[in-house]
Amino acid sequence: MQNDAIPEGPVRDALRQAAADLDAAESGGQPHARSQALAQMARCYRGLGASDAAEAAYAQALRWSHLVGSVDLTVDLLCDLCDTAASSAEQLDDGDPDSGRGHAARERARDHAFEAMRLAGAVADSRWTVNVLLRVSDALDRCGDRDDAIALQTRAMRLIAGELPMDLATMPGARNC
Repeated sequence: MQNDAIPEGPVRDALRQAAADLDAAESGGQPHARSQALAQMARCYRGLGASDAAEAAYAQALRWSHLVGSVDLTVDLLCDLCDTAASSAEQLDDGDPDSGRGHAARERARDHAFEAMRLAGAVADSRWTVNVLLRVSDALDRCGDRDDAIALQTRAMRLIAGELPMDLATMPGARNC
């Protein structure tokens, strides 16, 4: 999306600021700042309805997060990618999920969801783990995976109640993890 196609206003200003932040991070050799700036650009693109540009920027941010080694940042970006791909699928389906037009986007959302779930047990605190599970659950529900969404909601509630260990990968039924 070209900047001149974006009307003047807060979104364009935010996109300019994110681009400036990205330039500064690139020149300063700061991978964490680069990842954050790319994520901000993705949020701006998403706010403009440019899902493809948003996914591309989130994917770049995710690559930088791996370099940084921050599990929390990686999981957050995976959740953002998951949600963006689910939104893209909804847009492509245009009210008809059986059309198949959003199939590839739904598959991307699922891939990001299960990767986020796999890493969720390694984040900094249990509240963040619960938040991740609920975000992923919402996206999976929007993709039509209601059984998996309900299972994640149940896990989140059981974590809140202190009934489950934080290491989700060791839990029975942790599918595709």
